[in-house]
Amino acid sequence: MTATAPAYVSPEADPHLTVIEARSAWWRIPWGELWAGRELLMHLVLRDIKVRYKQTVLGAAWAILQPISAVAVFSLFLGKLAKIPSDGIPYPLFAYSGMLLWQFFSRSLGEASISLAANERLINKVYFPRLYVPTAVVLAALVDLAISLVVAVPFMAYYGFHPRASVILLPPIIFLTLVTGLGIALVFSALDVRYRDVRYVLPLVIQIWMFCSPVVYPSSLVPAKWRLLLACNPMVGLIDTFRVGLVGAGSVPWTMLLVSCGAAVALLFLGLFVFQKTERRISDVV
Repeated sequence: MTATAPAYVSPEADPHLTVIEARSAWWRIPWGELWAGRELLMHLVLRDIKVRYKQTVLGAAWAILQPISAVAVFSLFLGKLAKIPSDGIPYPLFAYSGMLLWQFFSRSLGEASISLAANERLINKVYFPRLYVPTAVVLAALVDLAISLVVAVPFMAYYGFHPRASVILLPPIIFLTLVTGLGIALVFSALDVRYRDVRYVLPLVIQIWMFCSPVVYPSSLVPAKWRLLLACNPMVGLIDTFRVGLVGAGSVPWTMLLVSCGAAVALLFLGLFVFQKTERRISDVV
């Protein structure tokens, strides 16, 4: 007897037949698929939040202790000894307002960049949009930021400051910071799957990036002719505007903010480009 090839059945002929195939182009982001699996994304976010504080003695208190301890060190060495100016804001409050946004960004970038390799077993066992993994890490970091913002209220009251109408700036700035962190994390996470050196280089990159951003010093220290170039670092305009929105002192640096917003959006598209181009090979090399 001679074997006969099975007859081809088109998806149109059989509505119960599902055909899985690679996307024809890297730039075609499956928005419908991402939206349909939004419950899985939220499950991953909740899982990352629980894992972060699992088997810790202080739990969520670390979200408060980390920025406060950093502010104490910077206030002593930069505020009192080096006499770094703080644009009329008490230096501890100035540094704390910068550290809040910076720690959200650095934590998002650091943890999301190694998230694919950390979820190797999950990725190799079941199919789901790989974009969910770094995105869930970034969204989970919002919890720490929210806790730190609550603590900022009595901290501001101690120095005689209180929230003003400028707080409406905080949600869009936080969203743009999330976009920036996610865009860069997508690039590093795609690279970390293939080159594990990334996780060793990343802490150095984050440390250098911090001192290139106005976290513990004001942008006014930079000569005016260099400020637009400095604003190409998206965290510059975002941190300055976040500080204005939180403390209610000073004015929004609109020009620098627009440049930083453009840089943030560009980084997101770059991250999606790199991630989508390498996504189909992630399961093979992770």
